[in-house]
Amino acid sequence: MRTLALPAATLAYDDLGPATDAAPLLLVHGHPFDRSMWRGQLSRFASRRVIAPDLRGYGASTGSVERWSDLADDLVDLLDALRVPRAVVVGLSMGGQIALDLAVRHPARVAGLLLADTMAGADPDAPGRRAAADRLLREGMDPYAVENLYRMVRPGSPAAVAEHVLAMMRETDPTGAAAAQRARADRPDLLAALGRLDLPTTVVVGADDAFTPVSDARAIADAIPGAELVVVAGAAHMPNLEQPAAFDAALTRLLTRIP
Repeated sequence: MRTLALPAATLAYDDLGPATDAAPLLLVHGHPFDRSMWRGQLSRFASRRVIAPDLRGYGASTGSVERWSDLADDLVDLLDALRVPRAVVVGLSMGGQIALDLAVRHPARVAGLLLADTMAGADPDAPGRRAAADRLLREGMDPYAVENLYRMVRPGSPAAVAEHVLAMMRETDPTGAAAAQRARADRPDLLAALGRLDLPTTVVVGADDAFTPVSDARAIADAIPGAELVVVAGAAHMPNLEQPAAFDAALTRLLTRIP
């Protein structure tokens, strides 16, 4: 693990693999997880440089988000510090929304996008998300983790996968998670901006995802010119953990499309 001190936070991150002419992978985790959700991809794509940070307020990173834009701006600061001009950005759920914000506001920094189990529109229930953030502060992470485990992954998922997901949720700092969720409630609707994206894009979604269903993924893929839609059977909200072979195959195809 490495760390980067920023004015409002210290980011923890992994930076693995050789430096080559290929754009590195930047893996952006979702809520309420940490960079360990990408450990399979860190291993399987070890032939190229892979960067996986903990977002501000999650995992081993400190601080709390004040504005939604902080999350993407932190990633730009990390790329600057690592002297990475452009990256292939892979984001799941909230991480996918951050990846879209990064691509729309900082298009020169993004060589390609993989958006997994996410949505581009405004929050459909912003008051509910703020209330959920208040609940995290009031009750801690355990009730949320237990209630949502088998929405994050299918009930038939391998025990090791379910245990990893449950542990990530339970170990998340409720203060950082709540702050990010309040900011997330205020994120802008980016659907209208997607048509301006001119970069290789793949949209992945678990066939059984109840949080961001296939219809949300299809809306993104239809809006981004040339985007590929991949529906992963046997997966809910976390196909990179539930069906890693299918997820990694989609990412591999995306990488072949990037100059």
